[in-house]
Amino acid sequence: MALLEVICLHEHDAKRAAAGGADRIELVGTMDDGGLAPSPELLARTLSAVHIPVRPMLRLDGGFRADPRRRDEILRLASAYRDLGADGPVLGFLDEATGVDVETVIELTEGCQRWTFHRAIDNCLEPDKAWAQLLGLHGLDQVLTAGSPRGVEHGLDDLIARASADLRVADLIMAGGGLRAEHVPWLYRAGVRAFHIGSPARPQGSWKAWVDADLVRSWRDLLDRLAG
Repeated sequence: MALLEVICLHEHDAKRAAAGGADRIELVGTMDDGGLAPSPELLARTLSAVHIPVRPMLRLDGGFRADPRRRDEILRLASAYRDLGADGPVLGFLDEATGVDVETVIELTEGCQRWTFHRAIDNCLEPDKAWAQLLGLHGLDQVLTAGSPRGVEHGLDDLIARASADLRVADLIMAGGGLRAEHVPWLYRAGVRAFHIGSPARPQGSWKAWVDADLVRSWRDLLDRLAG
């Protein structure tokens, strides 16, 4: 089966995503700057509301550089997420050369059995090198990527090529970021088995609207048909 992850802003979104057949929730506190960290209180309410895994966004600021002035703050947040029972964080940090900030990522994922590296990967100047760095990180089981900073529409060919060339990469790719239903069959044929949606799960694609279970179910049905 293919995995379907839905971005949620609160426990009400999460309930609707789960009712529509989502396999996992990515929880964010706000969609400002591409998604920022939820409070521990919001995570606790969401974990209590659903029986599917919840991965909170571990990101305090816009951009993909770790702010050393907020190191203690983000470490406390990572610890709180673990203590509450999150499935693992969603994070991604780049160094000055726009490669993976391996040191920061390892520090923040210590003790995590599973976690997601998010779309910071799409902003690396040397993506081949970045993927090689990611393949060596403990616990990483998903890389959220559109193949391009401009979204799946522009990165589809790259995603297909990467997935087709390396089974390990195909196993890690979670396609998302402007993902549309017509992209999914091509990615599935290339070996991608994880898909991530945000605005497509909401009426008229609006972040002001709550997740709609029927819209989520349409994606679940699409993936189930492909699985045959």
